[in-house]
Amino acid sequence: MSVEESESVETTPEALRLAWWVTAWLRGEAVTDLVLDAVIGPDATHTVSGLAGLGLGGAEGVADTLVSGMGRLRTEGATAVGVAFPAEGDPVGLGGPRDFNAAAMEAGEAVVVSTSSTTGIWIGLVPVRVGAVIEWQAYAAQRRQLPDVGEADRALRLALTESATALAELDVARWRPEVADRLMNLRHRPSLAGAPGVPARCVELAARGVQAREIVAVALEDEGGAVSASEMFRRREALVGLDRAARRALTAAGSPEVWPPN
Repeated sequence: MSVEESESVETTPEALRLAWWVTAWLRGEAVTDLVLDAVIGPDATHTVSGLAGLGLGGAEGVADTLVSGMGRLRTEGATAVGVAFPAEGDPVGLGGPRDFNAAAMEAGEAVVVSTSSTTGIWIGLVPVRVGAVIEWQAYAAQRRQLPDVGEADRALRLALTESATALAELDVARWRPEVADRLMNLRHRPSLAGAPGVPARCVELAARGVQAREIVAVALEDEGGAVSASEMFRRREALVGLDRAARRALTAAGSPEVWPPN
């Protein structure tokens, strides 16, 4: 994840861009060209592979373009796309099976496509970056449990407060002044571009989730600032809690299944 301050769509995680904009497209709220521009963003292109292996048409071993992949998903009855931002020990946003969970854990993010099919088909897509190209690899997925938007919001606010207090006690300003600056200026958040139909509350929650993960990334860049193993453990403990809350916030904000009414 980039740790640079940004006020553009480039700050938005790949999975979140895909989920927000393809959901808008599936619901008829965004045209194809706009969706492609928003999803691909700063990348050269995005492709989708593995759909044929799930029985969704196409040639085995041949990747679809993003447009054709979206079309196959819509033909299958796709109704929405949600996100997952899991980490080891916290498979938030995932419901299985094992192959999909493992790939999503390794990538740190994935999307889950829900369909209106009476067979209960769920499709997982995991991003794999090769240079400026992202290939979304398709897996069979299963129904998942998701954090509530309100609960995720409250948990992130609490985690930010608790982490700021813990890091202040560890003299964060001495070993990472830029982290202290960010914690003192939490109102300066990335400005994410939400797709049509995404509740404003979810766009704002996602922005705070991205902000929190950027704080964690910067704070963990240099372990040398810790004067003891005990201090290093306390620092990581504070940051792990913040990262967990941020990932849950992003998962709720990017999953239409739990969105509040607009």
